[in-house]
Amino acid sequence: MDAPVAPEWERAAWNVPRSAFVPERVFLGENLEPCNRADAPETWLRAVYANDSVVTQINDGEDPDDGERWASSSASAPSIVFRMLHMLDVHEGHRVLEIGTGTGWNAGLLAHVAGPGNVTTVEVDPALARKAGQRLRKEGVTAAVVTGDGAEGYADNAPYDRLVATCSVRSVPRPWVDQVKPGGVILTPWESPWVCYGLLRMTVNDSGSASGPFSPHSAFMLMRNQRSNLRIFRDVVLDDHRPDESTTTLPPWRVAGDDLAAQFAMGLQLRDVWWAWHDNPDVEGVASRLWVATTDATSWAAVDWDGKSDDRFTVWQHGPRPLWSEVEAAHAWWLLHDRPGPQRFGLTVSVTGESAWLDHPDQPIPATG
Repeated sequence: MDAPVAPEWERAAWNVPRSAFVPERVFLGENLEPCNRADAPETWLRAVYANDSVVTQINDGEDPDDGERWASSSASAPSIVFRMLHMLDVHEGHRVLEIGTGTGWNAGLLAHVAGPGNVTTVEVDPALARKAGQRLRKEGVTAAVVTGDGAEGYADNAPYDRLVATCSVRSVPRPWVDQVKPGGVILTPWESPWVCYGLLRMTVNDSGSASGPFSPHSAFMLMRNQRSNLRIFRDVVLDDHRPDESTTTLPPWRVAGDDLAAQFAMGLQLRDVWWAWHDNPDVEGVASRLWVATTDATSWAAVDWDGKSDDRFTVWQHGPRPLWSEVEAAHAWWLLHDRPGPQRFGLTVSVTGESAWLDHPDQPIPATG
């Protein structure tokens, strides 16, 4: 755990056990192999009580036609669950809206502290919502389970003192702000097309706006209605494209490597840009290639590393936007401001849109897209 669990949440964990909410069939390992409790009870139990996420659904509940498996719902690691509950600062009597019911465990914990009838949880997947409701009732938890689009919140039970999402968002839905009381808190995992990383905690004010800082160290599945499914060679790079050639001294791994602070800053500035590595492409003299592209698939760039030189790289760009030039500018801005991590950034959501900032809402950051 990141820190000791607060007494009220420890009591909630004893009264609302995780094992009562994780389904009998989970999916483990890189290949998401099914594990059934009846067949492998010890393996199942170890997965349930490890400090790690457990995949509870693949492929939106559909059987994979081509054998490809991808996680579509999970029970989050206990450490991040309790960290978020601590950040949410829930007290008895608070009315809470949860976006993303999943297994129902988080809603059960919330209801134990906020009190019966004070928690509303919204799940887009009807099957997940139905099963979560059954588990909550079986454990004697009183919470309203609603099947619907979490981006719309749930106006019927508004206003709320707290709103928490268990899925990441690339943009904060306006109904969330409208349905939380002034002084109330919105807590959501954050994602940009560039990187899935960070938590956003905002306070709603009297003017109908919400603002607050980010913090690091989290990664959640993206809200279903904000998903994109783009592939470089299927959707972006076409046979008739004739890219412009240039060079750069910025190593591509500086912006799409292990430095998550750099990636987070890139994502806040390049709000509609994503990347993909292509190792050992079938191109003479190229050991590795970084692709960057816009989410509307109209502009792209490729940066080639020859496997030898670390001070000069070949750049190919196509489309109306010079994407690698934008990446270079975003990285230079980040260096100029002393390489800030997520905790120095924040976001304001107003009636006119969103604005990311550094250190203070009066210091907006440059952004494209």
